[in-house]
Amino acid sequence: MMRNLLILLTLTFSTFVQAQSDDNSIVIMELFTSQGCSSCPPADELLDVIKEEHKNNNVFVLSYHVDYWNRLGWKDPFSTVEFSDYQRDYAKQFNSRSIYTPQLVVNGSEHFTGSNSTKASVAIRNYSKSKTTNTIKLTNIERDNDVIKIEYGVEGNEFDQITFALVVSERITKIGRGENRNKTLKNTNIVASRLVTSDLSKSITLLVPDWIGDRDELAIIAYTQNNKLITTGATKINI
Repeated sequence: MMRNLLILLTLTFSTFVQAQSDDNSIVIMELFTSQGCSSCPPADELLDVIKEEHKNNNVFVLSYHVDYWNRLGWKDPFSTVEFSDYQRDYAKQFNSRSIYTPQLVVNGSEHFTGSNSTKASVAIRNYSKSKTTNTIKLTNIERDNDVIKIEYGVEGNEFDQITFALVVSERITKIGRGENRNKTLKNTNIVASRLVTSDLSKSITLLVPDWIGDRDELAIIAYTQNNKLITTGATKINI
């Protein structure tokens, strides 16, 4: 059944028109997920399909693992309270009384159940037509053991904040307890470290968690947001 689901998702996204017609459009897709949530694996799989189908376009996906499922038998090794708080910030902007998983937020402008491939495809088509108002330039990127140093500059209209997310391309995890007990899960573009600032240009340092290994493929996704958390620009660089 899992194989059939993956085939269906692949077929669904293979029918998409390529999302980007130029470099002035971006789509940021933030999935709030948890390894302890039985409804999340289909959303994790969909995010992986989107990543593969749009790897040559300006469609950037991120997996934010929340911590409020940890009390139900399985502690997600990628989860933090910081990511749960970030999701709550979105809830305030969307006038939502509660938070949920899997939740997919697109360009900070709308949200829906993360496994909904139809809404995801429509969102990619729609937001690929919108123009960015900020351009982010990353320079002098250096890694020194457990830290990554970056210099950056933002051009364009005013923005409220810029987020730097260190992401791990993928991880496979055997789940021993909880709602997904005995399942093997694949997570994509896992946010391992996040830093938020409001400076127009700066030198920053991102921490590299100790669970990241030498074989992990890493990238930095940086994106600007206005005071309503709507995405105004983004860039990605592999490191």
